[in-house]
Amino acid sequence: MRLTTFSDYALRVLMYAAAAGDRLITIEETSRAYNISRAHLMKVVNILTRTGFIRAVRGRSGGFALARPPEEINLGAVIRATEPDFALVECFATGNQCIITRRCQLPKVLNEALGAFVSTLDRYTLADLRLSESDFLPSSAPTKETRGPHLPASPQR
Repeated sequence: MRLTTFSDYALRVLMYAAAAGDRLITIEETSRAYNISRAHLMKVVNILTRTGFIRAVRGRSGGFALARPPEEINLGAVIRATEPDFALVECFATGNQCIITRRCQLPKVLNEALGAFVSTLDRYTLADLRLSESDFLPSSAPTKETRGPHLPASPQR
């Protein structure tokens, strides 16, 4: 399973805004901090504003900030708002052409796994991801311990 880049950027924008506290931040500033596309961030900020996670202030001195405290921004809710769908396999999507769909048990298993994934996200808020503004300064590459998935070993059969 993989989240879209859009959801990844949404979480990053929220983390950056949380680190800034009450200070208004700009798309340009956020773009520079992460070295990602300003145009893409504009779309992300638009959705986060429309869904009530951030508040935007227009004008020359404008920018955006969190619309509510980090403790009230649930990660599961953010992912539900930013992911276009959770079609893990063909039969979850419209236009399904799989010939075994009516008898297949895979959707049941994958729905359970998806439920566990989202349920885990529901246990966390933006406050659990809080960083300081200094954490966004350029530094060395991530360590081996902090990057990539850490999957449990497969059960022995």
